Amino acid sequence: MRLRVGRPPHLEERDAVGDPRAHRRARGPTRRQVFGAYVALTKPRIIELLLVTTVPAMLLAERGIPSPWLVLTTLVGGTMAAGSANALNCVVDADIDAVMKRTKSRPLAQHTVPTRNALVFGLVLGVLSFAWLWATTNLLAAAMAVGAILFYVLVYTMILKRRTAQNIVWGGAAGCMPVVIGWAAVTGDVGWPALVMFGVIFFWTPPHFWALAMKFRDDYAKAGVPMLPVVATPVQVAKQIVVYSWVMVAWTLLLLPATGWVYLAFAVLAGAWFLVYAHRLHTAVKRDEPANPMKLFHLSNSYLTLVFLALAVDSAIGLPVLGWPF
Repeated sequence: MRLRVGRPPHLEERDAVGDPRAHRRARGPTRRQVFGAYVALTKPRIIELLLVTTVPAMLLAERGIPSPWLVLTTLVGGTMAAGSANALNCVVDADIDAVMKRTKSRPLAQHTVPTRNALVFGLVLGVLSFAWLWATTNLLAAAMAVGAILFYVLVYTMILKRRTAQNIVWGGAAGCMPVVIGWAAVTGDVGWPALVMFGVIFFWTPPHFWALAMKFRDDYAKAGVPMLPVVATPVQVAKQIVVYSWVMVAWTLLLLPATGWVYLAFAVLAGAWFLVYAHRLHTAVKRDEPANPMKLFHLSNSYLTLVFLALAVDSAIGLPVLGWPF
């Protein structure tokens, strides 16, 4: 007769009914985990980059330092608007996110947040952003925030993203709106420098996202998203990145009539830095050599931050504007 070797009965009973870890698993996610899932819906890293451009736009509009309260309220409203757009984007793209390795950990792909809850969360954030910006800034800034949400969700996510390789070119316009909203919050209108800043981000978006899409080409292809690297050759994509990079750097110089020497120096040096990397990527791809598009992707974040930081410093210290005619 063989003896059964096991754990003492009292320990087995504890495992069944008394283990705190078992109870936690049975109860589901903790409040902290649920909170983290809802925060993840808003895509905080994307929001950070958007806010980096908002403050310099406000400083340039003031040509100095605007009211700290106005800056704070604009950032809060902008955060809610961007969070709304991103959460609604997650709802529409849940099927895509579940397929792609890069996005399969998102809350709706992991079913950590019910789709209905995510939809309500996104809509409530959008309504709050409008009400908040209208109450603390002005109606123009609030209306443009709502316009950006609608454009990002309805035009980019629901129409362009799955239908055309130019999706990120035109859809990226929504990500350009924070600078215009920041300008409007200070001045109550939309001046030409706001439109130039809009253009800088507009032309920055394709090189930024196409570099990322080159890395995750197979992911996008598997999900059925016709990003340019999916439908074009690497050489064609790299060439387009170079073209948009040159236009972007040239466009930054259109701000010179409203800025000073600090901005000029950084716009030129950072632009040259970006162009070198864009051309290196194109050369490597053309020669069929190993290429790392993620270097350009990460550089693009640093580039945009540096250019707008220089714009902020230039505006805050109040140096005389260059006022160069074009």
